[in-house]
Amino acid sequence: MRCGTTATAVLAVALVTASAGGASAATDRAPATTWSLARQVLPPNDGWAAAAGGTTGGAAATADQVYVVSDRAGLVRALGGDNATNRGNATPKLIVVDGEVNGFSAADGTLLGCADLADPGYSLDAYLATDDPAVWGRSNPTGPLEEARVRSVANQTRQTQINVGPNTTIIGRAGARLTGLTLMVDTAPNVIIRNLTFDDAHDCFPAWSPTDGDTGNWNSQYDHISVRRSEHVWVDHNTFTDGANPDRDQPLYFGRPYQVHDGSLDITHTASLVTASFNRFVGRDKLMLIGSSNTVGPDVGRLRVTVHHNVFDGVLQRLPRVRFGQVDVYNNHYRLAGPDFEYALGVGVQSAIHAEHNFFDLGAGISPADLIHDWGGTAITTTGNWVRTGARPARPVDLVGAYNAEHDPDLGADAGWTPVLRAGPVLPAPLVPPVVRLLAGADRLPA
Repeated sequence: MRCGTTATAVLAVALVTASAGGASAATDRAPATTWSLARQVLPPNDGWAAAAGGTTGGAAATADQVYVVSDRAGLVRALGGDNATNRGNATPKLIVVDGEVNGFSAADGTLLGCADLADPGYSLDAYLATDDPAVWGRSNPTGPLEEARVRSVANQTRQTQINVGPNTTIIGRAGARLTGLTLMVDTAPNVIIRNLTFDDAHDCFPAWSPTDGDTGNWNSQYDHISVRRSEHVWVDHNTFTDGANPDRDQPLYFGRPYQVHDGSLDITHTASLVTASFNRFVGRDKLMLIGSSNTVGPDVGRLRVTVHHNVFDGVLQRLPRVRFGQVDVYNNHYRLAGPDFEYALGVGVQSAIHAEHNFFDLGAGISPADLIHDWGGTAITTTGNWVRTGARPARPVDLVGAYNAEHDPDLGADAGWTPVLRAGPVLPAPLVPPVVRLLAGADRLPA
């Protein structure tokens, strides 16, 4: 739904100042096309976020709740004024991001570094010396140094985790970028996030987990977008990247990569009714975790998510990984390559993935049998998917059959449900690459 000409004109002259240095004045306002996009709501039937009344974000915002922001302070002010309490601000609001908002920006505009957020009792050198498995062993780190690391994480969370309240639309103008921050959508229903590039939400203080896997792993905390305990969320036409700080450039500590990034879009802690459409995920490791725990409990019957018309380009895992939820994955283009690729579709405990008419481009060393990983699930529906390996001709593929031919135990081929919430015709898989490559990602909307 696009706002009419009159409403657009009113908005154009009613922009409010979101911070002293972080919002445009009325004479420097965004064009009418931007405000038309900002007022758009999720189309009817467009995935799970269209169920039970749909998703409208901040479309009902009054003139005094319309903002253009260009820095962290402006974004926080537009969301309600106090980052610690903004997630409870249910007033409808439209926020246009113009330029780059950096989560590490201090109140005076200077950029903070990890050292500025570190607790006085923490240093990475001390952490590596103390918690080396050859010294500490295979139990989780404890004691004053670990406590100082946890306090450091709390410092970063206050700085770079930006809390979003209900009834909010955040949309970017051309070139808009959110760097080094997490948009936290927690107990915040009815949120729309569109046309933004998310860049390098890095963790300054990763935790060493010696019992994670056979040899231990480093784990980080911050996603680009985290959706928790929220319903009716539409994430559309965004780009997710690690920018100039990719995981492949991180050092090895204790023989494992020093992991400073977590997910792109994680949907956890009983969240549900989410649609992720026309996004582009580029060169990342962990992307989309749906469901945070194998524990049977409040997530049962929740975590209903639609993932359609996205590009997964040079990414490694969680495309998505699912627990419990009914998740519709259709018309996505997967471009998968590199020796570190792990899997695309993670079939977790009580998950019900329906993967239909997706197109998989596979690089050297990746076979159709590698596209599914069993994380304790029992079945996945796959139909109409195609695969192209290297320069070979594209062909239809039975993803479950390919997986079962090389793995035990077998997965069932019926996840037990059929999606009905789809806004338009489903493309045949061979048409997905040209269409989705053209349309997916930030800066494809006329903002």
